[in-house]
Amino acid sequence: MSVNVPRLVIAAPSSGSGKTTVATGLMRAFADAGLRVSPHKVGPDYIDPGYHALATGRPGRNLDAYMCGPERIAPLFLHGAAGCDLAVLEGVMGLYDGASGQGELASTAHVAKLLKAPVVLVVDASSQSRSVAALVHGFAAWDPEVRVAGVILNKVGSDRHEALLREALTESGVPVLGALRRVAGLNTPSRHLGLIPVAERRAEAVSAVAAQAAQVREGCDLEGLLALARSAPPVPGGAWSDGCGPSVADRAVPPPATAGGAPSAPAGRGRPVIAIAGGAAFTFSYAEHAELLTAAGAEVVTFDPLRDESLPPGTAALVIGGGFPEVHVADLSANVPLRKEVAALAATGAPVVAECAGLLYLCRTLDGKEMCGVLPADARMSERLTLGYREAVALADNSLAVAGTRVRGHEFHRTVVEPSAAADTPAWGFTLPHSLNGMGGTPTTRRVEGFTLAGVHASYLHTHWAGAPAMAHRLVAQAAARA
Repeated sequence: MSVNVPRLVIAAPSSGSGKTTVATGLMRAFADAGLRVSPHKVGPDYIDPGYHALATGRPGRNLDAYMCGPERIAPLFLHGAAGCDLAVLEGVMGLYDGASGQGELASTAHVAKLLKAPVVLVVDASSQSRSVAALVHGFAAWDPEVRVAGVILNKVGSDRHEALLREALTESGVPVLGALRRVAGLNTPSRHLGLIPVAERRAEAVSAVAAQAAQVREGCDLEGLLALARSAPPVPGGAWSDGCGPSVADRAVPPPATAGGAPSAPAGRGRPVIAIAGGAAFTFSYAEHAELLTAAGAEVVTFDPLRDESLPPGTAALVIGGGFPEVHVADLSANVPLRKEVAALAATGAPVVAECAGLLYLCRTLDGKEMCGVLPADARMSERLTLGYREAVALADNSLAVAGTRVRGHEFHRTVVEPSAAADTPAWGFTLPHSLNGMGGTPTTRRVEGFTLAGVHASYLHTHWAGAPAMAHRLVAQAAARA
């Protein structure tokens, strides 16, 4: 089966070239023109998809071939792009950069090949003129299976500079589809883990996305880009299934046969309420997680630990994903009623799944401020960035998986958790062969991480449940058993 979805991949020679600005601006410009635009981000990034969602009015979705597997990229893409006129995919790092030591795996080029999508290269032209032709030629010729079909020149200094760049590229065989001037203050502000999320600066983000769209409309050949997107061949593959995909969220689904060991919520007993933390402090979540939980039989309700003083009525299980609790630590600590309710729920043995920011929230303290006190540990900010893909094995039965289950995920934090001597069974055993920045450990490096405590599963590891959908089924089944 094949489906035709017009699509473009916005890539670059390296990080910092302007991919996010161009991709987000294009999404908004095409949406403003009346097109239904499906936004996607290559890799594990949580923040860029928030800006993509703001630009298009649709959920920003990730396509990660490491965590989800190459075989799921096309089905996940088609799931997100269903009913759309155009899909725009923002790449990760440089075009050919992926999981360290794994060849092309999880690179932008890899995903572009899996989707047979044309690539538009965004080049920071601020310090070059004729050399741009050699750069573009090299990227276009490196892998014949990657179709580098256009270039957008970014940070162009003047009309004269643009003319020199276009002249140099005339014989490259790669058409120039846009030239954007240097604009001070247009880029989204960053801090210790990258861009500041939309949820923390919504008014400013709305203005920034509008400005990016205006710049793209002025400097890019939108008709040429749309024609290029429409030239893409049909996407090979069918709907995302796995026996529990969100494409079947409205009908009963069978339990998967893979690791997890528990069936879905029994039919006819009502849908167990699973509360997912949201708001400005907990912005890291993949859209497919809530969809998978719904498909498995749960009623998913979002709550905001910064504002809500109680959990949603009837909460049978809790999911606290990633985000920036360190930025909001005072307000999180001040919400004493909710902290006590989270601790009380965990004390009953209810399933509680916490990733990264959720792990910090469940500790006794974060930077000296009281948190929920569920875990025998204290957390603090660190100068060291921990960033990379991980291969992990569950060390004990828990709310997501049975002991021995193997998953792939990633870490991304600048904090340290210091457990007491009474810490319980770790959640995962890690192997550290791959990274997103070329600084991963050797294949023999191993460590244990996280906590398994009654129904609590807390860890720094971010996982994408589309790569292991049995975890969603197991969580819903355990929630249903306690509801």
